[in-house]
Amino acid sequence: MHGRVDQLSRIHAALDGRVRGGDRVVYCGNLIGRGPDVRGTLNEALLFRRAVLARPGVMPEDIVFLRGAQEEMLHRLLQIQFARGTAAAEEALAWMAREGARETLLAWGCDIDDGIRRIRLGPTELARWTNMIRQSIRATPGHDKLLSTLQRAAFTAPEDLAGTAPGALFVASGINPDRPLEAQGDSFWWDNTGFTALAESDRDAWNSFRRVIRGLDRAGQGFVETPLTVSLDGGDELLAGLFNASGELQELVRG
Repeated sequence: MHGRVDQLSRIHAALDGRVRGGDRVVYCGNLIGRGPDVRGTLNEALLFRRAVLARPGVMPEDIVFLRGAQEEMLHRLLQIQFARGTAAAEEALAWMAREGARETLLAWGCDIDDGIRRIRLGPTELARWTNMIRQSIRATPGHDKLLSTLQRAAFTAPEDLAGTAPGALFVASGINPDRPLEAQGDSFWWDNTGFTALAESDRDAWNSFRRVIRGLDRAGQGFVETPLTVSLDGGDELLAGLFNASGELQELVRG
């Protein structure tokens, strides 16, 4: 989503009359970073969650927010005071600034350049800066709760499938097909090559999943559907997919 609140609100409007008890809503990471209105995007996601939860039969666990590369970046930024040396901290913050953290911090009135300036003042001063960011996030209703309950992946439950078919796995961006699900580590947001290899393989299932679905393609190849995978990356256009429990794409919704 990358801070594109206008497109996200249009997606929500299209889904509004369709989501009901028994359905699941999965946000495939990267709500924050890069875009023009990170704060508004988080607020829009929270408002839609509240509206969906008000419907009969919908449970809190039916709405899942995945951790994407941007959310992982923010998590690591808030621990930058533990970097091994000034040069490592400067390099890390400069990279994060280029990759979208600058826009993320602006959502809470914070400036990544301020952090870069404080690096040479020592880890104590840098810790004061990261604590200021945490306080700003906590002061914004709902934001801290959302960012602290992100999931690494989501998948259809056995009761959804009634034992008739493999399920669907939702990830933010990547996968390492050579590792089991519980050993993916950082692959969920960084291993674009592994996901591409899975998409190009001749398997009909992976790790008991009929479909692996992601939100972001770091190579920017756009929407791609293969027998085993789906990339819901529309580039400048936000996409949502309506899937059944086995991961078959029923409809594509454009923002």
